[in-house]
Amino acid sequence: MEWEVVIGLEIHAQLATKSKIFSGSSTAFGAEPNTQASLVDLGLPGVLPVFNKEALNMAVQFGCAIDAEIGKVSVFDRKNYFYPDSPKGYQTTQLHHPIVGMGHIDITLEDGPDKGVTKRINVTRAHLEEDAGKSLHEDFQGMSGIDLNRAGTPLIEIVSEPEMRNAKEAVAYFKKMHSIVTYLGICDGDLSQGSMRCDCNVSLRPKGQEEFGTRTEIKNVNSFRFVEQAINCEIERQRDILEDGGSIVQETRLYDPNKNETRSMRSKEVANDYRYFPCPDLLPVVIDDDYIEAIRSHLPELPDQKKQRFMDDHKLSEYDASVLTASRELAAYFETVAEKCGDYKLATNWVMGELSAAMNKSDVSIQACPISAEVLGAMLLRLKDETINGKGAKTLFQSLWEKQSDDVDALIESLGIKQVQDSGAIESIVDEVLANNQAQVDNYVAAAEDKRGKMLGFFVGQVMKASKGSANPGMVNSVLKTKLDEKC
Repeated sequence: MEWEVVIGLEIHAQLATKSKIFSGSSTAFGAEPNTQASLVDLGLPGVLPVFNKEALNMAVQFGCAIDAEIGKVSVFDRKNYFYPDSPKGYQTTQLHHPIVGMGHIDITLEDGPDKGVTKRINVTRAHLEEDAGKSLHEDFQGMSGIDLNRAGTPLIEIVSEPEMRNAKEAVAYFKKMHSIVTYLGICDGDLSQGSMRCDCNVSLRPKGQEEFGTRTEIKNVNSFRFVEQAINCEIERQRDILEDGGSIVQETRLYDPNKNETRSMRSKEVANDYRYFPCPDLLPVVIDDDYIEAIRSHLPELPDQKKQRFMDDHKLSEYDASVLTASRELAAYFETVAEKCGDYKLATNWVMGELSAAMNKSDVSIQACPISAEVLGAMLLRLKDETINGKGAKTLFQSLWEKQSDDVDALIESLGIKQVQDSGAIESIVDEVLANNQAQVDNYVAAAEDKRGKMLGFFVGQVMKASKGSANPGMVNSVLKTKLDEKC
């Protein structure tokens, strides 16, 4: 039987406020355990929460960025459950009246058979809530420790419609959301620190069937690579069960990247199990059109807008523009390189080519790139003005990557890769090459005119070898052709 995959994501993004959503406790990462949990975070008797307005501002910014409905009246609810890292016995969240309603984003696939294809994914809602603490299982001699520093940290939970049909679409969606929240500056997007993570809802149904199959939820996946691996792993698990005549149990599962498998965590609860009710300690949040429009008017240039500008102003292809605007840092790096060298196409080729390959090989981000945008731009300027040729540029790039120096011109001199543009010097090398390869010269002279172009490559190679790659290839071609044609 042919199966159709149905995927929806619930993304949790930690808002970049300095204090928690209902208290003045710090949200800074890396503090000693339980040093950033106030009486409010602990839910002690008699304390009252105070809503952080900056969290509201950030949530509305997000809603405007995805062209969503903004809830002019939103309400906080208590989601009741008992777990060691939830000291209050409930989570303050939003159920029936979230701050952000229906919206959408467009994703573009980066690879695979649908590379470059754009698809719209609708967003069901995005609501504000508080994070829980963290259970620690190491170094406690068979017990668990609880760190409540994260308890009360403001989150926005972004819930998609179940409109993704494979793992690559899910990754593209997650990446696009990561791009939007980091462009807005409402989340630092650091997956390794848990600033952004997602739950993957996966189900299968027979091709052509409209009714959804039973879904499972893979909890707290915290990298783009793991999202793809976890979803593909779960698809395979469910397919095997269904094709063996079994049925899928609705449950929450965890992904183990070491074993590349998902395993059961708990049976899936439904809303009734949590006994939601409006939070008695927090009033409804009421905003108006003026408030929303004031925030909308101050939004920064977002990924899709920047992508369109790159295409319109700099004539980049849609695919190149999509890749270069995927992160705010990469887009800023690229623009600095292009402005420095004065050539957007050349900058595109190097940032997406040599630079991306080096970063992937060394597993570094654009923020940690050892070559600054200004230095790469200066290097490309020397390639553009023919101070160095393509081969020399690659040699120079490697030296810059290894931090031998940041002085482009000094490195060019020390590496001996400055391009020879003296026509007299090039003619002298050409004459020597022709004299040392008389048989090949005779073959060139005897060949039909339409065959000579390919034969010229041999002589160009010999001249470049003799000049140790420093001769200007354009001048070499011109001088060689002139001299060889004179012999014909």
